[in-house]
Amino acid sequence: MIILLLFAFLSGLVTILAPCIWPLLPIILSSSIAGQDHRRPLGITIGILISFGILTLTISYLVSIFRFDPNILRYAAVFILLFLGFAMIIPPITRLLEGIVSRFAGRVGQGQVGIQPASPDERASRGGPKQDFLHGLIAGLALGIVWTPCAGPILAAIATLAATRAVNFEIVLVTVVYLIGVGIPLFIFAYAGQRFVNKSRTLNKYTGTIQKVFGVIMIITALLIATGYDRVLQAKLLDAVPAYSKFIVDLESNKTVQQQLENITNPAERDPASQEKDDMVGKPFSPMPSGKVQNDLFNANYRAPELTGISNWLNSNPLTIASLKGKVVLIDFWTYTCINCIRTLPHVTSWYEKYKDKGFVVVGVHTPEFEFEKDSNNVSQALKQYKINYPVPQDNDYATWGAFNNRYWPAKYLIDKDGYVRYTHFGEGQYEETEEAIRLLLSEAGQTITAGKTEMPDETPKMRLSPETYLGSLRMEHYFPNGRTNNGSYKNLKTSSNISLNSFTLGGDWTVTDEYSESGSDAVLEHKFYANKVFLVMSSKNGISKKVRVLLDGKVVDSSNQGTDVENGWVTINMDKLYHLIDLHGTNGEHLLRLELAPGIQFFAFTFG
Repeated sequence: MIILLLFAFLSGLVTILAPCIWPLLPIILSSSIAGQDHRRPLGITIGILISFGILTLTISYLVSIFRFDPNILRYAAVFILLFLGFAMIIPPITRLLEGIVSRFAGRVGQGQVGIQPASPDERASRGGPKQDFLHGLIAGLALGIVWTPCAGPILAAIATLAATRAVNFEIVLVTVVYLIGVGIPLFIFAYAGQRFVNKSRTLNKYTGTIQKVFGVIMIITALLIATGYDRVLQAKLLDAVPAYSKFIVDLESNKTVQQQLENITNPAERDPASQEKDDMVGKPFSPMPSGKVQNDLFNANYRAPELTGISNWLNSNPLTIASLKGKVVLIDFWTYTCINCIRTLPHVTSWYEKYKDKGFVVVGVHTPEFEFEKDSNNVSQALKQYKINYPVPQDNDYATWGAFNNRYWPAKYLIDKDGYVRYTHFGEGQYEETEEAIRLLLSEAGQTITAGKTEMPDETPKMRLSPETYLGSLRMEHYFPNGRTNNGSYKNLKTSSNISLNSFTLGGDWTVTDEYSESGSDAVLEHKFYANKVFLVMSSKNGISKKVRVLLDGKVVDSSNQGTDVENGWVTINMDKLYHLIDLHGTNGEHLLRLELAPGIQFFAFTFG
């Protein structure tokens, strides 16, 4: 853990060099120069660290509890920054702000001070340092809301756990240490800029004018943030300095750091012998264990947690683990756009139909990965599509997921007649072992099993394919050339002619959000992959049917290589789901996929088979 904390600190320390922080540096300097001593830069620094840290770790919890649009916070921050900017250039607003802060400061201590007097003498006559700190703190709190630093593996792990409301003590500690690293050079920059302006004899004569100029800079920056162009600027700067992204990834990607990241993102204790990732294909939210069955078929023995926080039940009235005592229960965590889950469903449904009259129950806990997967109508359509007749509870708030300390799609927990978890398996495969465990537990429950085991092919990929590729900024890792991009609207992007394997590139107009990228005018998407099949989670904005043209290696796909959702080279996006785009009929290979798009299509994630 010490090594991980050290690298988190170093990662934060070099963030001041990141292109994605450069657009904020003028506004930090703008807020600093009006102060009299170090307290204003200190307030700005602390404000940025507090608001960014708290929101990063808690925004998913807050949205879940209060059901609000997170963009409201961004707009509130823009309003604060605009107000502070105008206060630097318009005296009446200056006096209004001084009065507000003075009244607040009066509650915590003595003294009054104005933040934007016209001269050093006037500044001195109006007071002491407490209001300087408060003014800086207000500006810093607003900046922390809108700041999105360039993410390496450490910050990406923090964001991933926060997104699934799986924050633990270790990840909070890593976040705090990372922010301390960020804060040191940030304070030095703000304080040095303030001292340079205030101590320079030449510049000191024009303090009032300099403050007004920086007030204009603050207003312009706030407008850039309001329109989302700050993120466009960040992305362009990142593209111009690709060495920074490589430096951060290299810094944080040594084996010790990666192992410790795995430990804090997957706290469940596991047999060290079962950590061979290459033997397992599945879809984790954190690094995937091998899932190998131990020498004893039954690899677990603990009381099953209760089903909790379920928002809706499909195919059944509400059930509890307690009410199912005496039966053998398979808890199957899944989500309907997960290709790994989809490949397991024929096995799960066949087990249910085969053994349901013997006291076997499947509970398919549907825990969504994307926001649209919370919609009951979408899940109901998936139940019909995959012929699922067993009970399906919607775990939209990850409550049951958390109760089982689960981390994977798909994940299976087999519970005996007494309510104990006796067998677990994560990811695809091991269908024969899982069915054997079901049969043994049914025998323990007094059932006579005469039918033979299910004969069904295992479609788990047997070789390494292109990795799952997210198109939302929160988990984006394969955008060419810099790995990821920030939220915002992007105009006239150009696709790259030398895209590397397992990367994607965008052309035309796009809007990038946490969960997805949405096509605009003249939008194209290209992905160089190695696989036999290509799947893509897509949705149409406002439910309006849209078409996507599919090309492979420069040619429109046809019956020899198009997926089941493609017809005559076109796929119609008429629902929120996983679309099958490419099928090479068992021939894995390296290819370039190109999608030519109508505006208003949302792209979530590629998966491969």
